[in-house]
Parts: sequence; structure tokens; C-alpha cells
Amino acid sequence: MTKLLLINAGSSSLKWQLVNMPAEHVIAAGQVERLNLPGTIVKVEVGHQKTKEVVETLDEIAAIDRVLKRLITVGGVQTLDEVEAVGHRVVAGGTLFKGPIKLTPSRIDQLRGLSELAPLHNPLEVKCIELLAQRLSGVPQYAVFDSAYFQGLPEKTAIYGIPYDWTKKYQIRRYGEHGISHQYLANRAAEMLKRPLSELNLITMHLGSGASITAVKNGQPFDTSMGLTPVTGVMMGTRSGDVDPTIVPYLMKRLGMETPEVVIQELNASSGLLGVSGVSSDMRDLHDAAKSNQRAKLAMDMFVNQVVKLVGGYYTEIGGADALVFAGGIGEKDPVIRQAIIDGLGVLGIKINQKLNEADHTGFLEAQDSRAKVMLIPTNEELAMARGVQLLMDTEK
Repeated sequence: MTKLLLINAGSSSLKWQLVNMPAEHVIAAGQVERLNLPGTIVKVEVGHQKTKEVVETLDEIAAIDRVLKRLITVGGVQTLDEVEAVGHRVVAGGTLFKGPIKLTPSRIDQLRGLSELAPLHNPLEVKCIELLAQRLSGVPQYAVFDSAYFQGLPEKTAIYGIPYDWTKKYQIRRYGEHGISHQYLANRAAEMLKRPLSELNLITMHLGSGASITAVKNGQPFDTSMGLTPVTGVMMGTRSGDVDPTIVPYLMKRLGMETPEVVIQELNASSGLLGVSGVSSDMRDLHDAAKSNQRAKLAMDMFVNQVVKLVGGYYTEIGGADALVFAGGIGEKDPVIRQAIIDGLGVLGIKINQKLNEADHTGFLEAQDSRAKVMLIPTNEELAMARGVQLLMDTEK
């Protein structure tokens, strides 16, 4: 048995698990929510024991140190020496990495070089890797890539309408993100539907502070909302989603900015729900604020509309869907948003059971006369990561 620590650092949360592999027995797990926001929430679960505390604002690095301390204090391990391997979710692997890898100094440098493809994630994930190399000296570390799932997208959905020479020379394509989650959701949906994945058309929605939508045709990813970088697709907590690219030079002139990187940073870190509402990047805060704040309500309405537009387009693109799958912090925990999205898709004959939806019922949420299944599946990126790392460790023996 190997005690494997899994680190999943996202744009607003950090999830982790300590797992005995290959038995897939979860020893301890937890989540740090509202990173870089007031009132960071730290949750830990060991067996049936659950703890929750609200602390001052934590960033990702402080959150990892908190996790390591909690591993000992809650009984996950007696000493950190018991941790035998670490697995990291890494967003962008570009064309360099098409599957899980064992991390070495040169590969860490390569990840740092891919930061342009995921400016909010790859630099942070490299910091997490380097921090754990210090805290757990000598423990092997592995990376599992979000982008790997989308390597096989059909060219007609993977590339952009730019000169084809640019596409090939500069490797400009739709890399997609949240692939670990979307792959897990597709496999889990097939299990729950009791049908071979290869026979299914699915639309999986990973909706959280980072949000992406994927169309799965005959069991394979066919299209996805994030592109060269994670800023594209539906608007998110702080990311703009799709915008006209000429906004960049336009704002450079109007705001007196000398480089496009400044505008790109604003599209990544100051836009989306936060930028429109002026209140928060967290959907929970917007629900509270929307009662008296029109901009907060507008941000929520825009989010729902953009999801409906993408899902409706994908539904047509793949010739209909057997099931729509909700996951992610918003997808799993926000019945109001789920209801609004399915209501917006009513023209397709897709309907939700209001009682099941309001109960946050895991599993099937559709009404009896819905044309497609509607599913709520809590994503488990950590389990998918653990399986990827285990396969790699098996080849090392």
C-alpha cells in the first residue's frame, strides 16, 4: 500500500485527499474554500469525523501548510513521513504532456514555461509543487493534466479560424481544461446509466469559480468551452469567458496600457462574476446581494444565459444528448442556478424535477417527461488523479 497525497489547487479552492493505493481507501480528505477571500473555509473529514472552521483569508500556499498540519492533528497520519507520494492536478500540459508524469526539476521548468496557457493556474501549481518538495523532502511527486483528456478533439472543433500555418507552427489550439473532472463525470454517468460509454452522448458541466462545459459524442470528447487558455468559454468567478479579441488593443488605448498582458490579467482576475457584479466572485455572495443589488442579479443572469447558450449549441452539435451532468461547486450545490439553466433549455424538451433538485439529490434529477436525463454527480478529480498516478507508479516497478 502507498499513502498518496493528492493536491487539487483551483482558482478559488484547494481540495485534497490522502489515499491508500491501490485500494483507493480514503484516509482523510478536505477542502479549503474561498481562497484569497475573507472568511476562508477549511473542511476536513477523517472517517465519520468532520470539522469545519472559518479563518482569516488564506492563499494557496498558506492553505497547503494548513492541510499538512491538519493531516497530523486530525489523525490522518502520525507523522508526515508516512506520506509516500504526492499527486498534483496541473491545468495546462500543452502538447508536451499527454498523460501523468513523474516530476523532475527539468519537467517543473517545462511546466513553468507553459504558464501562458494557464496564467492563473500553472504558476500557482508550480509553487505548490516546490513547497511540497520542501515540506516532504525526497517524496516523489507526480502531475496529472487537465488538458490531456482533450488531446483527441476533432480538428474541426480543436482549432481556430486563423491561418493554418499559425495553428501548426505555434501549436495554437483548443487545449481545454477541467479534463480530469469531465473524464470522471463521463465514466461515472455511464456507470449510473448502465450503458457503455461508447454508446452515449453527454454534456458535462463543471460549474464553479472556474467553469467549463464539454460535449461528449459516442463516449469521446468532441468539443469543450475552454480554449488555448482557461479564460474562454462561459464567464466565471473572475474570468471573462468569451470576448471579442479586439477588446484587448481597444482597452490598451483607452486605459493607456503599454502591454496586452495587463489587459489579459484583468480578463483573468478582475472580470466574470466579480467584474460584472462589483460584489464578489463567489456565487453564494451574489445570491445574497441580488435581493438589493441589480448588478449582482445581472451577473447571475449572464452566467445562466451563457451556460444555456453553450449547452444548447453542444446539444445540436452532437445530435442530441442522453444526459446533462451537473458538477462543480455551483453545479453540485446551487439548485437555483441548476433550475434556471434547465428552464432555459426547456425548448429542447429537457425538464427537471423541482423537488429532487431542491433537495440536492445526487443522481437523477429529470422530470418523468424530460427528453434527456439530468444528473447531479459530485466530481471526484482526486480519485481520477489517484488512478492516473497509480498506473504510472505501476510502470516504475
